[in-house]
Amino acid sequence: MSEDKILRIGILKNGTIGSSLLLAFLMDERAESKRISVREVTSGAKMHPPEECLETMKKLLEFEPELILMSSPNAALPGPKEARTLAGNIPTIIISDAPAKKATEEIKEKNMGYILVNCDSMIGARRPFLDPIEMSIYNSDLLKVLAITGALQVIAEELNKVILDILEGKMLTLPQIFINSTIATEAAKFSNPYARAKAIAAFELAASVSNLTATACFKLQEKSEYMPLLAAAHEMMRTAALMCDEARELEKSNDTVIRRPHHTKQHLLTKLGLYDKEQ
Repeated sequence: MSEDKILRIGILKNGTIGSSLLLAFLMDERAESKRISVREVTSGAKMHPPEECLETMKKLLEFEPELILMSSPNAALPGPKEARTLAGNIPTIIISDAPAKKATEEIKEKNMGYILVNCDSMIGARRPFLDPIEMSIYNSDLLKVLAITGALQVIAEELNKVILDILEGKMLTLPQIFINSTIATEAAKFSNPYARAKAIAAFELAASVSNLTATACFKLQEKSEYMPLLAAAHEMMRTAALMCDEARELEKSNDTVIRRPHHTKQHLLTKLGLYDKEQ
């Protein structure tokens, strides 16, 4: 396929997960790509009623995307599920969290791909606890966990494979991946084994956050019972982010932070030392 070809990529965001916050930028971090054109449509924080997801998908399809990325919490819920029916034969990848595992068979039946991130845990969403500032702090901690453990690296690499396959006219294989701590930290390519150990610990701690938030949000009614769990869950995510900071500092001290920037023609380059040239 000609290098003049520009791939139209549509991103549908219904509700929010950490993995979706910078999704468009994982494909073009410096806004220099010459081969992709991206549009996002979002329903903001809402996924309910399902019409929120359907209306936004209809709007996205006006862009005539050649690749669709659909992100939401729990892709097994009615809204995201109904929106998937509108994608037709357009190559589509679902990006979601651990509860979306319930939808994987249905996603496969539609010949769609999926990338599910185990540590992308639910926030402590109860009014007495969560305000805009607490929400922002939690997501900044979560984003650091996703970035440094390698979860976002997996997403970036898998999306780039699909993009290049489409651009080059190759047979398309969509990803079907459940990102755990092993997969994530392998993609992060830590040189220091203690750095990787810290990243694994951070990933697993972040993944366990949803056990507390789900209990506090859906099972407990007394404020005296659910408030300590919500606060504890957010402290766990903060601790996971701090461990990730420590892991990256170890790599920086050895000058072994791997960087994989995109070329303007979309393929990924690699460099290790700070002053090395990317290749």
